[in-house]
Amino acid sequence: MRIPRLAAAATLLLLLEACRDEQAGPRRRASPQAAAASAAGATLGGGAIRYKGTRVTAAKGRAGDGIQVLHQFEALQAPPPGYRFFVHLVDEVSGEVLQNLDHDFQGGALPEQWPVGQPVEDRHAFRLPSSPSGRARLVLGFWNDAGRLPVDASSAHRGDQRLLGPVFELVKDDLPVYRAPKAATPPVVDGALDDAAWAQAPAVQLAGSYDGREVALRTLARVIWDDQYVYVAFDSEDPDAWGSLQQRDDPIYNEEVVEAFFDANGDGRTYNELQVSPNNVQFDAAFAAYRSDLEAAKAWQSSFTTAVKVKGTVNDGSDKDERWTAEMRIPISELMEVPNTPPRPGDRWRFNLYRLEKVKREQQEGQSFSPLFKGDFHHLPRFGWLEFAG
Repeated sequence: MRIPRLAAAATLLLLLEACRDEQAGPRRRASPQAAAASAAGATLGGGAIRYKGTRVTAAKGRAGDGIQVLHQFEALQAPPPGYRFFVHLVDEVSGEVLQNLDHDFQGGALPEQWPVGQPVEDRHAFRLPSSPSGRARLVLGFWNDAGRLPVDASSAHRGDQRLLGPVFELVKDDLPVYRAPKAATPPVVDGALDDAAWAQAPAVQLAGSYDGREVALRTLARVIWDDQYVYVAFDSEDPDAWGSLQQRDDPIYNEEVVEAFFDANGDGRTYNELQVSPNNVQFDAAFAAYRSDLEAAKAWQSSFTTAVKVKGTVNDGSDKDERWTAEMRIPISELMEVPNTPPRPGDRWRFNLYRLEKVKREQQEGQSFSPLFKGDFHHLPRFGWLEFAG
């Protein structure tokens, strides 16, 4: 039997970054045994609303896979007014919010508008992110400015008034590996990329940072190393190379920039971020934990050396540029928690390479070595591997 709708069939909704349910609630560590628990059949608001369950197109997939979702509810009596719908995707073990999928139920139908005694449904879609535990769960419910609509049974939530929805099993990703050769003779850091050392390094083309899609402007990156330094080179097509920020550690990540991130010991916690703009403005930071205090992170001085060459006229929008090339020479001894200094052939670090391009100085395009499936360059679980070849 077809479930009645309150509104015309809605277009599948992509995830919304803006959080509408600000009451994050306590994060409780769930046991693996609890993964099978589901709140289907549970009620909210003193028996006013029954959650009939959530159907998904797949309960297993890889990061980046598209999932379509159908939530079903029923008003058993007149629901309390003023509540709106929320949906979060959380790591099943840690409770970390992986994606905020909040949106208006059926495009704006509030519970008090539902017909009592008849099922109603909401459809939306999202892409699976990576999850530290390999399992992710949808949690959902209703909220207003005073808080979340209470869930009647304690077994249907984890103390945070978010109904337990379906669990997704994340298939382990095959993260990309870059095998960096050791340089017999170090390159001269002048931005030219014409040294013999770069010729032996494989070029990798960056792709769309969110899902690996093809990008408008090509960026090639290379990495080499010696006992003291890691060297990173970028060759970026760009018809208009520019940047308004001119001081070290300015937020150049809001304009045009190339970036290298390193999690040398792969702990998913401590990591370094290094950037350079077409104006050869540098930014470097050392994070003690995921997105820890930015001012403290910027206090770190990497002592890295950079150089940029622009084939065209930087900061002049009246002509057409061709490209800009950049080199970084990064002291290994200054990076956080390096397992071996110097690295040994065969050592592996977690890392990622990025480019931010402001197309026509307006629309921002992100590129990366390893796609993130999340709008966050600091998403460490999706960092690729940097292997130190002999």
